[in-house]
Amino acid sequence: MPALRAQVHGVSKKMGRAQALKQVDDGFGAGQVHGIIGPNGAGKTTLIRVLAGLLHPDEGRVEYDEAEKLISAADVKRVTGYFPQEPSLYPDLTCREHLEFFRDLYDLPQAPFEHRAEELLHATGMAPFADRPAGKLSGGMYKKLGLMCVLLNRPKLLLLDEPTVGVDPVSRQELWDLVYSFAGEEMTVIVSTSYMDEAGRCSQVHVLSDGKMLSSGMPNDVMRHFGVTDFAEIFLKNE
Repeated sequence: MPALRAQVHGVSKKMGRAQALKQVDDGFGAGQVHGIIGPNGAGKTTLIRVLAGLLHPDEGRVEYDEAEKLISAADVKRVTGYFPQEPSLYPDLTCREHLEFFRDLYDLPQAPFEHRAEELLHATGMAPFADRPAGKLSGGMYKKLGLMCVLLNRPKLLLLDEPTVGVDPVSRQELWDLVYSFAGEEMTVIVSTSYMDEAGRCSQVHVLSDGKMLSSGMPNDVMRHFGVTDFAEIFLKNE
């Protein structure tokens, strides 16, 4: 089955007194890894939550389609995996117990669940720690467990809100490797990050600053558009 494509049309959103998003127009092509990049306060988390259907725009709309057939927001939610900045895991539950909890949440049959759980545990390198409580995991391992939980249901749209924040460089690399190992024609991935070096890992980059979408495209094309050789320079120029 094909992945989902998302289109954002004139989306504005106010969070408290702050205008978090300002007339954002953009598209997120199916089956690609998209990076929403920008400094803290750019509106990345708000945009991810709007795409996830957790927030509703004050103005504008979000549309999703599968092979050019529009999909309802309710149907999109059923095939969306959302990974917040701080995954809410239970410290006393083991990794395996978390997967079983999400099995029940997704109402997965036992046989497919067991196959998928083993696949995820081995792909993440977490198999030796399957019986370790989440509260005793390192930061990188904790993030891997959260990622396994949202991947369990094989989502067609995977939304990751700054998944690498607060982890060491090795874990950052491992998390990106995992994203690409599961991404493909059947999954559209949208990642937000304030780490400028991570922009080059994405197939498409979306530059967000002060709630405005400044540019989108392939990483090299976006840098040429701004006349820079490093993504950090974009925000230095726009301060």
